Amino acid sequence: MHLTQLNIVKRYYEHFNNKDYNGMVALLADDVAHDINQGTREMGKEKFLQFLIRMDKHYDETVEELVLFSASEPGRIAAEFIIQGRYQQTEPGFPQARGQSYRISVGAFFHVQNELIKRVTNYYNVNAWRKSVE
Repeated sequence: MHLTQLNIVKRYYEHFNNKDYNGMVALLADDVAHDINQGTREMGKEKFLQFLIRMDKHYDETVEELVLFSASEPGRIAAEFIIQGRYQQTEPGFPQARGQSYRISVGAFFHVQNELIKRVTNYYNVNAWRKSVE
């Protein structure tokens, strides 16, 4: 079945909200580039899955108010949304987790090619997040 690039990214977030991480990874190219907010670039599906598992341990999050944008250049998709979350276990280098709730605005950028996601880049204001959980 042929999916539009917007539908691929929409499905990616549906899997995220359902905590279906294998479903998310199935939408990725083997050599996916993942640009972590204010971090490094990780390559490959296995690293991406490890990231999701680690994040799930520390945070319980859902995507709300998702808006997708398609660029004039084929394969370029942007997303704007709110992460509604709960900080459930302290992540090293971050404030102490006490089950704090938070809402943060996020921007994400994708490159979709041959019905697979080749790149995921996420941006949010980590200082605003820290302030909301301290």
